[in-house]
Amino acid sequence: MLKNILIDLDGTLTDPKEGITTSARYGLNKVGHPIADSENIDWIIGPPLKASLAKLLNVDVNDDLAEQALLGYRERFAVTGLYENHVFDDVASTLESLKNKDYRLFLATAKPEIYARQILDHFDLLKYFDYPYGSELTGARTNKGELIAYILEKEQLKPEECLMVGDREHDIFGARKNGIETIAVEYGYGSKEELDEAQPKARIAKFSDLLSLV
Repeated sequence: MLKNILIDLDGTLTDPKEGITTSARYGLNKVGHPIADSENIDWIIGPPLKASLAKLLNVDVNDDLAEQALLGYRERFAVTGLYENHVFDDVASTLESLKNKDYRLFLATAKPEIYARQILDHFDLLKYFDYPYGSELTGARTNKGELIAYILEKEQLKPEECLMVGDREHDIFGARKNGIETIAVEYGYGSKEELDEAQPKARIAKFSDLLSLV
């Protein structure tokens, strides 16, 4: 019996494209590696950011250059980037409906919890969540599987009573690793091919479609 719904943030509840990509370009520029405006870097939205910056820099994720680029990113994102964002259609009304049906809602994002909380609060969505779980600024729990395991332990949740909703393969694989069924949203940043390969239990074209599935 479904009681708890874990929900991703970027690409699922909100479209953070402008804030994330502009802040990433800012961070990369600060370390002397500017990215051409013509280069599409939308793929960095969703996965752990430091690893994506390292990939763009062509260095190891533990390289100091990746850390410096991440610090540059945060310098802009913390002030401006997190508000360059918009909520997808039907999100607030759907969260309210789920809450009214007595589902417990938990945010499960690789984004640092401090930013995730600010974003939800800014868009008046925080009130729908029992708790907004995210990663630490140190990089801890940026892995979706580790984050979900942490949520299950912290909240004493049973995997068979949970559902994960997200837009990328990391959401699906991370939930599956913890024995949780998944629903993928098709309007986010995971490509059709990515979702085909990840094989979530179900897929939805808009967030409000979640109501008919639960």
